[in-house]
Amino acid sequence: MGFIDRIKQGNTSSGIAALGNTFLALIKGGAAFFSGNGAMFATTMHSLADAVNQGFVFFGSVLAELPPSKRFPTGFGRVINIFCMVAVIVVTVMAYETIKEGWHMWQHPEDSKNIWLNIGVLVVSLIIDGYILLKAMKEITRETGDKPDGFIVFSAFKSAGKASPATRLVFYEDLVATSGAVLAMIGVLLSQLLGWLIADGIITILIGILMLFVAFRVGYDNMIGLIGVAAPKEVEKKLSELIMDDESVVDIYKLRIVQEGRSYHVEGTVELKKGLSLADADDIKFRISDKLLRLPEVTDVVLGIIEDNEKNNLSGKNTDTEKQPPK
Repeated sequence: MGFIDRIKQGNTSSGIAALGNTFLALIKGGAAFFSGNGAMFATTMHSLADAVNQGFVFFGSVLAELPPSKRFPTGFGRVINIFCMVAVIVVTVMAYETIKEGWHMWQHPEDSKNIWLNIGVLVVSLIIDGYILLKAMKEITRETGDKPDGFIVFSAFKSAGKASPATRLVFYEDLVATSGAVLAMIGVLLSQLLGWLIADGIITILIGILMLFVAFRVGYDNMIGLIGVAAPKEVEKKLSELIMDDESVVDIYKLRIVQEGRSYHVEGTVELKKGLSLADADDIKFRISDKLLRLPEVTDVVLGIIEDNEKNNLSGKNTDTEKQPPK
């Protein structure tokens, strides 16, 4: 596979977000320089942090799609978690600088100018960040396979935990970026129209605190991703049902599903009907494994087989009656 083809495999949301936030950082920085407005400076820092982060994350998402090798047999899925952790450090530093500047402006408020330049830039920011946020929400529903239930924002929040680390980072960052643009607009209006100069510093500190929230949220998600986290209950239920759908399967003795990036590693032992020959049992095992591997989110499957022990295990099935769906 060529370089361009690998680039195309990268996370779409983070690539678009990196380009959009680079443009926003430039125009916001110009507006902050000419107006001297603190809230505009804060939102400039936020866009700059987002641009750097999402560029890192896009590059990491490309590397994460590399196929498994002899040295790395499980693939490179956790590479994206490492890049996201680097992004967390960048956001934290930017948040600290933003809060520090906001505190300075609170202590020593100064008048700013060019109100309509600031408002115009913030309106452009709101449109671009809003588009990126909408793109990230759609990406979440696409990656998780969940259909939007009513308002897409609620569906995105509900399904964000199952999305890839890159998409989650873009979602959280641009959620805060969109909120930050609204807050910055309020700060500009309060300080430049109503003359409440202290509002500039207060809004700047609030934007910095929102950036810290993003750093904590993304940092936590990727920390557990690096350690290795169990798949969500919905995924476990879905895969359990696929296994139990096979007519020769009586129960699931044990099942472990580990999430790595947006992929899942499945390891388990299934109980089969009594009296099957070894050849038939092997055929059933391979049939179930193939069924699971056909799912795009499942990267590898290791299944063991044993004879029915007439006890209820993971599936909660009563072996003396007809097959019931797993709990």
